[in-house]
Amino acid sequence: MPYADPPFVMPSLRLDGAVALVTGASRGIGRAVALGLASAGADVAFTARTADDLGRAADEARAMGRQVLPIVDDLSDLEAPRRIVDAAVRHFGRLDVLVTGAGINIRQPADRFTPEQLAQIMRLNTEAPFWLAQAARPAMQAQGRGRIICITSVATTRALPNVSVYSMSKAALAAMVRALALEWAREGITVNAIAPGRYWTAMTDAVFSDAALGASAVSVIPLGRPGVPADVAGAAVLLASDAGAYMTGQTIVVDGGWTSSAGVQA
Repeated sequence: MPYADPPFVMPSLRLDGAVALVTGASRGIGRAVALGLASAGADVAFTARTADDLGRAADEARAMGRQVLPIVDDLSDLEAPRRIVDAAVRHFGRLDVLVTGAGINIRQPADRFTPEQLAQIMRLNTEAPFWLAQAARPAMQAQGRGRIICITSVATTRALPNVSVYSMSKAALAAMVRALALEWAREGITVNAIAPGRYWTAMTDAVFSDAALGASAVSVIPLGRPGVPADVAGAAVLLASDAGAYMTGQTIVVDGGWTSSAGVQA
């Protein structure tokens, strides 16, 4: 029979009934992503190293009517990823979405890094997401569906000064996303990444709070402002929802047009 367009049904951006686990969820981009998923209907396990900020973020999701599980743990411990995933699955009975938002950066020239600093950055930015994904796979495989979303960076494809090890760690994470997407596609598990650009968060406040430094940083962004954490939430909801079901192995760049401009390395 010749091809005929099927009846159109818009895939939903809602996440009602889904369970999400977000690491680095106490503040910044991780917090915004967790709250974005909650606003779309997901129940959320919030994970971070410190209890106070984590509790406040979890309370915001509760106020939306969501079920919430705060988990305080340190992803620099190699056993933590499995503990965290197991806790979420035990509490909610399932796991639909994993977002690896925790990360660390040390800004300094490449020749000043120590082996300990390199190991610290690689463990949190690259190894922890791998072990989290590995731990999440059985629950998602049993359901025949899962969404894994890793927060990478525009530094995966652009050379930027004084972030050599961070760039290495995020580039390895981007490669992992593509590899896992290929391996797990037939199990109904999609694996994607979101790459933020220059964002105003607690980690970058010293830059954007300074008028001169902030103006210089923004000068290369076509949209004329730094990103704010909520700018990432929409991409995360898309990738977590049925509307993003045919996307896997991809990176969505959310950078205000920075990497499309001639001033990318400024």
